Amino acid sequence: MANYSNVPNDIIRAIVDSNTTRKNFIAESILKKNPTTVGIYRLIMKSGSDNYRASSIQGIMKRLQAQGIEVILYEPVLKEDVFFEARVMKNLEEFKEKSDLVVANRITEEIMNVRDKVYTRDLYGED
Repeated sequence: MANYSNVPNDIIRAIVDSNTTRKNFIAESILKKNPTTVGIYRLIMKSGSDNYRASSIQGIMKRLQAQGIEVILYEPVLKEDVFFEARVMKNLEEFKEKSDLVVANRITEEIMNVRDKVYTRDLYGED
């Protein structure tokens, strides 16, 4: 919050609270589908980006893991085998097969063949 010293504190607090509410809503929506294993398809938020360290999906991953859900991850730019207590899978086909539900920021051609088990906010394949 130090970076926003000229912004009223209640505005920043409202943004933080809103983000928390959204993460809770998404995690609860995923849990209602009763998956055993949830696959996170890509951490990056924008096509062509490599910035994933502060990705909001991490909060959702934590909420799912706290409920006993196995979380696996497909992110080709990661060198680690484990990220945020989730196994990083290098093989996309194996990732899709092992995932009961695939959480994706956007639908891509790579996951079109499992679209029926994709959870996304990308309604039109554009956003």
